[in-house]
Amino acid sequence: MSEQPDTRDPYQRAEDNESSVARWIARGSLDHLLSVLLRDMRVATTIDDVSRFTKFVAIDWSGANGERLKGIAVAECDTGDDTPSVLSPPRGGWSRDAILKLLSRYAEERSPALIGFDFSPALPFVDEGAYFPGWDRSPTDMRSLWSLVDEICEADRHFGMSSFVNHEQAREHFRAPGKLGSAFEAGRGRLRRSEERQLDAKLSPSSCFNLIGAAQVGKSSLTGMRILKQLNGRIPLWPLDRVPEVGPYLVEIYTTIAAREAGRRAGRAKVRTQAELDDALRELGISSPTPCVTLDDHTTDAVITAAWLRRVATRMELWSPSEMKPEIARTEGWTFGVT
Repeated sequence: MSEQPDTRDPYQRAEDNESSVARWIARGSLDHLLSVLLRDMRVATTIDDVSRFTKFVAIDWSGANGERLKGIAVAECDTGDDTPSVLSPPRGGWSRDAILKLLSRYAEERSPALIGFDFSPALPFVDEGAYFPGWDRSPTDMRSLWSLVDEICEADRHFGMSSFVNHEQAREHFRAPGKLGSAFEAGRGRLRRSEERQLDAKLSPSSCFNLIGAAQVGKSSLTGMRILKQLNGRIPLWPLDRVPEVGPYLVEIYTTIAAREAGRRAGRAKVRTQAELDDALRELGISSPTPCVTLDDHTTDAVITAAWLRRVATRMELWSPSEMKPEIARTEGWTFGVT
């Protein structure tokens, strides 16, 4: 029988756990005690935690095959109201390895950067109590999921994910070109809890188990998990980890949320002209936008989302969604901007 989700709020869970300390010690279950206490020592994010960020970075991601990927773009800005700068890629274009090096540099410099990445850091878990129901290797938390994906894909170059979606057990959970897994949920596919809330907000999230179509996000998520595994905690991730006192912090972004706040209508989130970009940036508090040399979807997504991150970083309701319980933070994560 799968473990039932704990419906208590984090503070009630912590109080209940305190009363159980003596019982766990008496049973000799110190390992379990430590894991539960560490899981529940989650302090609410405060304005002081997030007001220290002075750099805002948005990474538009790609799960495509290959080394140099046109779908990756990076923009960053400092506090103030300047237009975000588009970071120049290494010669030949951005690669996932180059992004890993960029993130590692932010970590080494202890940059006060809030960094948004446009992929899901985990698969749906809460709806079924498992990522892969029925598979004995199904992980029980987000970091274990990263490890499993990275292990199975070890031979895939450029942080690819082909080996995972072709794995004998894993593939049964995905909808892929030419293969509908027996465990793929009919229709849209399984969603994380934050993605269900996106539906409520009239957004159009895709299941991470779907690998078909222009809107699919599964490949991006699986390749992104490999990068998170390689980072090995050098940059903490919200809401899995608390806001660090110094250094950078990672959040999952959905560029359509930023575009909506920038005045883009449903179904017209993509920006492809300088006039459209200028209008979007003015909505985000940039009175005199500077021209962007590149105007493809990925670059403008990154520019708009970096400006949006700067604008909303101290909006405290975004850091404490009502449905983001500890189990969800540990297994699925949450999309920043979804309340």
